[in-house]
Amino acid sequence: MPTITPESPIASVFGKAHKKRTRAVEGLGLNTVGDLLHWFPRRYLATTELSKVESLTEGQLLTVVGRVTDSQLKSFVNRRTRKLSHRVEVRIATDGPAFTLTFFLPYQRLAEQQQARMRPGTRGLFIGKAKLFNRTWQLAQPQAVLFGSDDDPASGEDRDADSDASPVTLAASLRGLVPVYPLTAGLYSWDLQRVVQVALDLVTDVPEVFPAHLLARYGLLDVMTALRWIHSPEDHTQLGAARKRFRFEEALVLQLVLARRRAVRRAEGAQARTGDRGRLLAEFDSRLPFELTAGQREIGELLELELAQPHPMNRLLQGEVGSGKTLVALRAMLRVVDSGGQAALLAPTEVLAQQHHRSITAMMGDLAAAGMLGGAAEATSVTLLTGSMPKSQRAAALLRIVSGEAGIVIGTHALLQEHVSFADLGLVVVDEQHRFGVEQRAALADKAGTPPHILVMTATPIPRTVAMTVFGDLETSLLRELPAGRAPIQTNVVPLAEQPHWQDRVWQRVAEEVAKGHQAYVVCPRISGEVAEQGESDQVDVDEDGEVIAQSRAPAAVEEVLAQLREGPLAHLRVAALHGRLAADDKDATMRAFAAGEIDVLVATTVIEVGVDVGNATTMVLMDADRFGVSQLHQLRGRVGRGGHPGLCLLVSHAEPGSPARDRLDAVAATTDGFELSRVDLEQRREGDVLGRSQSGFRSSLENLRVLRDEKTILAAREAAEQLLAEDPELRAAPGLAEAVDEIERSSQSEFMEKA
Repeated sequence: MPTITPESPIASVFGKAHKKRTRAVEGLGLNTVGDLLHWFPRRYLATTELSKVESLTEGQLLTVVGRVTDSQLKSFVNRRTRKLSHRVEVRIATDGPAFTLTFFLPYQRLAEQQQARMRPGTRGLFIGKAKLFNRTWQLAQPQAVLFGSDDDPASGEDRDADSDASPVTLAASLRGLVPVYPLTAGLYSWDLQRVVQVALDLVTDVPEVFPAHLLARYGLLDVMTALRWIHSPEDHTQLGAARKRFRFEEALVLQLVLARRRAVRRAEGAQARTGDRGRLLAEFDSRLPFELTAGQREIGELLELELAQPHPMNRLLQGEVGSGKTLVALRAMLRVVDSGGQAALLAPTEVLAQQHHRSITAMMGDLAAAGMLGGAAEATSVTLLTGSMPKSQRAAALLRIVSGEAGIVIGTHALLQEHVSFADLGLVVVDEQHRFGVEQRAALADKAGTPPHILVMTATPIPRTVAMTVFGDLETSLLRELPAGRAPIQTNVVPLAEQPHWQDRVWQRVAEEVAKGHQAYVVCPRISGEVAEQGESDQVDVDEDGEVIAQSRAPAAVEEVLAQLREGPLAHLRVAALHGRLAADDKDATMRAFAAGEIDVLVATTVIEVGVDVGNATTMVLMDADRFGVSQLHQLRGRVGRGGHPGLCLLVSHAEPGSPARDRLDAVAATTDGFELSRVDLEQRREGDVLGRSQSGFRSSLENLRVLRDEKTILAAREAAEQLLAEDPELRAAPGLAEAVDEIERSSQSEFMEKA
């Protein structure tokens, strides 16, 4: 028999099972024996325990350990063939509901054999699709492997003609914990278990990443033992040891890559911004009409210290909605202007960019009027650049930017265009960083002659941000305090699936708040019934394998809701719309009118998600709230309660109780702590692509790690990586580890890590 290595094609262990092999290659992407060995089980079932089955939905594919409680053979005439056929009806118990399984067999002898195998008291592994029939749960199209049996899997269908003629006996391997693998159509968990056992018996030269001294230092299994125990553990002790080895290995390799990237960034150098060429920041501070919070002062001092270093700052500023992040960022920008440089603030929408421009110029007063009548001696120019500006205004703004006259530049994606040039870009501030990709943030940083200092801000970190923070790619500052004047926000779920008449009460509450002299937002996922606005949320539910669960209802649209409110429950109020298809001047005029109290109810999309600050707005109604992510819900909720008046947020949804969408809304309603919600978001949406562009999603680049579950492992790996590189920067004593690191650095993903 030819030698089998991890690089051997998967056919070398699949034998004659061509269909099964094709399904593994095409459906799971397993091309080599190494791919197969590293296709780890998703979960494990204890053969000594009946499986817990806590929630069921029809069509759900179940794999359970059960005990046969009844087995009956029945004969019937097949309507299609007119011949006598037989079926064995089996009843199994689990740690939950009981199930009925029906095995159809053409011959009485086979049926009698099947009934004898399925005698009461027999335990086994059963697979089938959950189906409710006459108030009884069934496992349709069942498959079964009985413990202690040397038979092939019992099936409700004919044997696959392409099955391996000499399968590995499963009885011996069905002990301890039974692995349940991620699967594809037509492939069963025991199919993979068979070929994995063949591979483990035949392959002996799997490369070891860790030399012996590192295995001993970190208390890790060798790779072959870990592979055997991860695929066929006898108990949870073996499983835990195997998982520890592979999770730590993945965490350490990634931490080594990130540590090298941090060293490269530090080596590139940056211009120190010491603030020794002006008094703009000092003058600004002296004119503030309020005291900075302790957190704002502490983080401000830290930023000043890092800006004064000859290597680039790369810091994430996390702060609750309304905690004063913009003020902290503005003081850092003024520090850079005092150093003779420029600062750029990148905002995701024109509405937010214009809001920032208005609020910053208002806060600075005559300090933002350089070259203008009445401007202070220490003043600079604050320039706005957006894609919809008239050509003449745009040309003037570009000239102020390239000449250095504009000390502070605020803009949207328009700042990223090639013809935008800076005289001396010293600091890049990215607001609501989750709305920008890695490449977009890097494009602005590339406009600086030397690497600029970077400050990114967010109120609720999206999963990828949390992941990168835990992995140490960004230094993090937390701004938890809320300035005086922020009022509490009450959040309630309005469950229309259970109480459809509550929609009327929602509009009554809006009218009541307006009658008190306040204003309200109504936010919808779409603009109209046709095309969704770019950037609008289209949050859908997924099952445990990341498969989308289709939503049948069309989400609420701004234009439709606007018409309904004007004609119905809010006809007596001043109701207007705001969304991304409006012209920039119209959007700005609408927001100004709302801020001035000339509009009672603003029906909008998520364009009002960030930066909109209207103190008189007390009520937020989120239509089809389950279509938004946790971060968006928290951001949108933060638009109310900003003027000292208590806020009310109503999450209107048709989501069923117990569904992932409803659980998400209940979590948002339960807390206003954005940091806690970021963990909820991470648990539901996973980490995203830690090393690449993907901002979130179910196709995580992490194979064995989960950021929340394995946070201690990740932090331990960071310490280990720093120690290893301090002792051996080239990792010459660990060539396998060095190769794993080099492989990632050579990959295209590493290009984006440099820009993260």
